[in-house]
Amino acid sequence: MSAYGQQMEREYSAQSLSSTRGSEMGSHFTMERGIYMSSFAATVFISGLVTIGVSLMALLIALTVMLQTCENTNSGDLQMYRNIETYYYCKSYALHAELNSLEVNFFPAICKDAAIRYINEGQYLRDLNITVGIAEDFFSRVKPLNDGRDIVLMDADDFITSENVHSHLLMRWINKDAFHDSSRVKRMFVVKLYLKLQAWRWPLILISRKPEKLRDATIEHLASVGCSGWSSLIMRMDNETQMDSQHFSRHRTKLQKEGFRITALISSQMDAARGPCIGERIFKLPTPMFNYKAEDYVESKNL
Repeated sequence: MSAYGQQMEREYSAQSLSSTRGSEMGSHFTMERGIYMSSFAATVFISGLVTIGVSLMALLIALTVMLQTCENTNSGDLQMYRNIETYYYCKSYALHAELNSLEVNFFPAICKDAAIRYINEGQYLRDLNITVGIAEDFFSRVKPLNDGRDIVLMDADDFITSENVHSHLLMRWINKDAFHDSSRVKRMFVVKLYLKLQAWRWPLILISRKPEKLRDATIEHLASVGCSGWSSLIMRMDNETQMDSQHFSRHRTKLQKEGFRITALISSQMDAARGPCIGERIFKLPTPMFNYKAEDYVESKNL
């Protein structure tokens, strides 16, 4: 090969090498400026982002539900607290109404709901059960003497259910069937206590506010509910006023003067516990709220 040919070959080889180096440098430069990934890697990356988004959304929903639950719980607790607060507030009014023979219009309007719940939610029956249990506990630990002079006085009207021996306002407020159911259960508790006292050989004297002319009907009704074998039944004399507040105290004084020892008095009405000679124990049976000043005792029906 001539010298000229050799020189041309060297120049061509140098250009090829320079081109190759430039290409490598350009490729390297491109790799530094961008990131390339396969379709599989992209799919995995996007799936990860979706999973994170779903997890964050689920966490947000869970937090929202928890907050709502806490809010509802706090609201329920607050309402329960308010109901309890109202109940005791109205019970205080009820106590003073009984002590002072106040009319039902003495009560705040807020006590209407408390009166309804007291019966419909069973608190009245629970109070009856507790009171009767206290009386039974007392009589299980004491015994009458054999001379027959230790007596127990019981309110005969507690054995009798009458629509007219309660506040008319109460009947407008609560469900009538619920009221009568409560009256029947009350009578059941009173009869239960009566029968236990009989089994423990206590002489029982019943006192009723009903007039003497209803004696036969009263005796018939007492027998129909299982109340028999009492020692005496004291009725209101025809010349006594219908709502004589001293009816019970007058007969208690008379019994004591006759030599009887009053061991206990059992009644749901406050007038029975007023005055002298009340005896060793008083067992006040609970009454529905607003059932205080009884009016218009029926003398011819609804015994």
